[in-house]
Amino acid sequence: MTGRRDTPSRSTVTARPLPLGTGGLALWASYSDQRFARHAHEGYALGVIEAGGLAFRYRGSRLVAPAGSVNLVQPGVPHDGEPALPGGWRYRMLYIPVEVLAMVQAQGVSPPYFRQGVIEDPELAGLVADVHKMLFDAEADALARQARLLSLLAYWVRRHATEGRTARAPGPEPRAVRRALEVIAERFAEPITLADLSAATGLSPWHLTRVVARSTGLPPHAHLLARRLRAAKDALTSQARLADIAAASGFADQSHLTRAFVAHFGMPPGAYRKIVQNSGRDQG
Repeated sequence: MTGRRDTPSRSTVTARPLPLGTGGLALWASYSDQRFARHAHEGYALGVIEAGGLAFRYRGSRLVAPAGSVNLVQPGVPHDGEPALPGGWRYRMLYIPVEVLAMVQAQGVSPPYFRQGVIEDPELAGLVADVHKMLFDAEADALARQARLLSLLAYWVRRHATEGRTARAPGPEPRAVRRALEVIAERFAEPITLADLSAATGLSPWHLTRVVARSTGLPPHAHLLARRLRAAKDALTSQARLADIAAASGFADQSHLTRAFVAHFGMPPGAYRKIVQNSGRDQG
């Protein structure tokens, strides 16, 4: 995203927690010229474009999701996002933890795999929009919201999931990637260096950087930033000062946290805090 602005102008964002107590989120947003930095989600993202168009790089291709289409991303798959049309885009998104999708699958079945990033399925698009609106309806019964959400997810999996690819037996490089990510998760608030990761994995810094990027789609520093942002998001449910949250999460200062938060989530941390704290009482 070098040379491009990561701060949205004329944007509107609101969100509600998913009604299953697992950390998921239903988000409605209108962006005029928001540019999302390249990132990946821990869970699934499923949405419908209401107006305009969203462009994003996903699995090596530049995709465009026009109005009426469904856009989605698989956990761990890097992507970005930007306007596909001059007016930007408006969408309804569901951020779905893996364990929520597991609720509509048989026990022991691997998480569903979705190859496509854009789906042209008017029936699915209508279901996403209807369920999303119900999640924002304060008068809707909590049990009904939960049932409708699970019904939507079951339909999505049944219609569009494909079998996952068989993983290769782990060798030294996959183990090194796994260990590097473990170190990042354990020490995200510290100033971790490539030398630290090299010492923990036994690979040279340059080779480790290439292996992590080839295996996950993101270099080590992007995983570190994602882990810090996750910690900051978790802390925003508290009353801690933003400056203290930034420091505890490994950011240089509050401004650093704000810039990274906007580039990845499309809103500043203060706005996210207000959404989560004001809507927490609606979660059933």
